[in-house]
Amino acid sequence: MRLAIHQPVRAGVLQAAIWSLRAQFFVAGALFATWGVHVPSIKAHYALGERALAMAMLASGAGAVLALVQAGRVLARHAPRRVVPVMAVICMAAVGSLLLPAHYAVLLALMLAYGMAAALFDVAINDEATAIEQQAGRPLMSGFHGMFSLGGMAGAAAWSLLARAGVSPTGHLLGASAALGALALAATPFMLQPERKEREGGAPLSLPRGALALLGVMAALGLVGEGAMYDWSVLYLRQELGAPAGLASLGYASFSGAMAAGRFGGDWVRARLPAVVLLRWSGLLGAAGMALALAVPQPGAALAGFALVGLGFANIVPVLFSAAGQQPGIAPAHGIAAVSSVGYFGLMAGPPLIGFIAEAQSLTAGLVVVIFFAVVVTAFSRRALGAR
Repeated sequence: MRLAIHQPVRAGVLQAAIWSLRAQFFVAGALFATWGVHVPSIKAHYALGERALAMAMLASGAGAVLALVQAGRVLARHAPRRVVPVMAVICMAAVGSLLLPAHYAVLLALMLAYGMAAALFDVAINDEATAIEQQAGRPLMSGFHGMFSLGGMAGAAAWSLLARAGVSPTGHLLGASAALGALALAATPFMLQPERKEREGGAPLSLPRGALALLGVMAALGLVGEGAMYDWSVLYLRQELGAPAGLASLGYASFSGAMAAGRFGGDWVRARLPAVVLLRWSGLLGAAGMALALAVPQPGAALAGFALVGLGFANIVPVLFSAAGQQPGIAPAHGIAAVSSVGYFGLMAGPPLIGFIAEAQSLTAGLVVVIFFAVVVTAFSRRALGAR
């Protein structure tokens, strides 16, 4: 796979930008994990049922969609280097404050703010990733997303250790948010500074059409699985299987660790396998992993199943986002934002859907939707990617 190179930069500058972006993806993943492992803490702090907890997650999804439909406009006028630090500060403030208020309405406001900022942060770093791939002339997207997964594993594993050491959930949220915010700000100066040609007016709403619409739907289906692991894996082990808090937090870590491994090897695989083949087998492996986790109600089997889900879903989003950033006649920021506007609806709104099913049936029944969506990804791989 060779990509066109535009506005070449010096090798040293490019290498610094690559490491800077790896740090930003790590921050995004670690922050998501920091929120995800504390779903049980938030549920207990606010005395929530599954439905109310799902509504809080839906607030985050609503914020993400509101931001994503304007992401193309924002990134047409401002380079990722300007967008990332602002969104990072908002994300850290929102996540760090999750257990401070006592009122449910404040939680909803914090989740709305987090969803908006995290979505813009995500589109900005994926826009930067597309630009760096073009400069380097080789696949790098899976490796960047691998840093997201590595961050998720680190964030979840950190809480597993700190919980055993007696650190409070509030202390963990505040400390982790401060540390991750500092890392994001420190890495920002090394990002690329591409000129933005569109200074006035910006782009219309980043809603996908045509090929981008199908890519967006496929990304949404894949991200439902990721969102389920982020928001429900810990609670599944804790509530459905009776695992202790330290062991339960490893559900997220096993998923993220396997996903990181799959993504770090993903660029090598993408250079050697057709994208359609990779996408098809990714969906099948993800479905098999979730089926194992649900069919064998033992913590060990669940951890193994979640790891298979992570390995299977590892390259779904990198493949689809890379395709979105290379659509003929469409700026990478607009393509990625368009696909993200649908795709990240799956990440943010999928977990609430699972929560509503869990309220009516059980969390086990809710997680069955991950299997269904993974099978759909496999079935529509060729239609989504064509001859890529």
